[in-house]
Amino acid sequence: MKTINHVKLGIVILGSISLAACGNGNKAAQQQAGPPAATPVSVYKVAAMPVTTVDSYPGVVVALNEVEIRAQVGGFITAIYVRDGQKVMKGQKLYEIDRTKYLAAYNSAKANVQMAQANRDKAKKDAERYKNLAAQDAIAKQRVDYALTDLANAESQVAAAKATLSAANNDLQNALIVSPLTGTIGISQVKPGALVAPSSTLLNTVSTGNPIAVDITVNQGDIPHFLKMKNNPQAVKDSLFTVQLQDGTLYKRQGKIITIDRAVDPATGTIRVRIGYPNEDGRLIAGMTVNMKVLNKSTENELVIPYKAVTEQLGAFNVYVVADSNKAEQRIIQLGKQFDKSVVVKDGLKAGELIVSEGAQNVRPGAVVKF
Repeated sequence: MKTINHVKLGIVILGSISLAACGNGNKAAQQQAGPPAATPVSVYKVAAMPVTTVDSYPGVVVALNEVEIRAQVGGFITAIYVRDGQKVMKGQKLYEIDRTKYLAAYNSAKANVQMAQANRDKAKKDAERYKNLAAQDAIAKQRVDYALTDLANAESQVAAAKATLSAANNDLQNALIVSPLTGTIGISQVKPGALVAPSSTLLNTVSTGNPIAVDITVNQGDIPHFLKMKNNPQAVKDSLFTVQLQDGTLYKRQGKIITIDRAVDPATGTIRVRIGYPNEDGRLIAGMTVNMKVLNKSTENELVIPYKAVTEQLGAFNVYVVADSNKAEQRIIQLGKQFDKSVVVKDGLKAGELIVSEGAQNVRPGAVVKF
């Protein structure tokens, strides 16, 4: 039994000696290998430069002049003088409402004016005659007063009759509906024979197509930038505003800010900006949805780095900065706008620092890099 225990003890001792020998061998191998090799990378020197980015805003094409055509008098449509989508001139006939009753009212009012004027003329003659008789003491002065009162009443009746005639004439004229402006008329909302009510029935819409405008909505923080562009006489020449149509093509004409709305929408914190364009060929049509490309030129130089140098971890953006002894130091940065293959850095870097631009995936914090 003692012999077996002695054998086991010997095996344990030999195993310990072997492990110690292997450990010393690994340490020796590591000492012979030396420090880890430097990781090859490409670097970029951070620099400040002028930056021009392109901001995109959804936009809607709107007509600068647009009027809904509604009847001011009621009745049946007896005639439509234009085709749907036709170009119309200001004052051109569009619709006619049955004028029978309005013409009758006009003729009656005209006759009443003539009657009132005849009564006024008679009262005037009577007043003159009574005044002459009173001057000769041939009639009581009270009779003269009555005559002057009758004349005043007759004058009032003439004025009332003329007012009625004017209203009747206005209704008669409104039964013939004309275009309020030069532009394009839309699709008619009524057909001949339709009964229309004053002010409530929409007949059609007329709008101008040249010039035309695009409305966009911008954040209230961008208001100073857009005000500066509005007051910049070079804005049109610089083509700051480019319309991209739904098929991806660009509208080549140059636009300028016409107006910035009077107030910010408190619910959204945005404000509407209207940009006008010439539209001779009618390519822009009211109601179209487009993308507005707005050039955003920085007033001061900004720090710019290649976007491929940036890595993201848990929502934070990082780069490797080459520090002393060429050691890679991971640093969190704050990004600005991205353009082309570059990105603006708002915070976290300084001009002149070196960052790893390629090979960052092989780098670990504190590792030595070579370039």
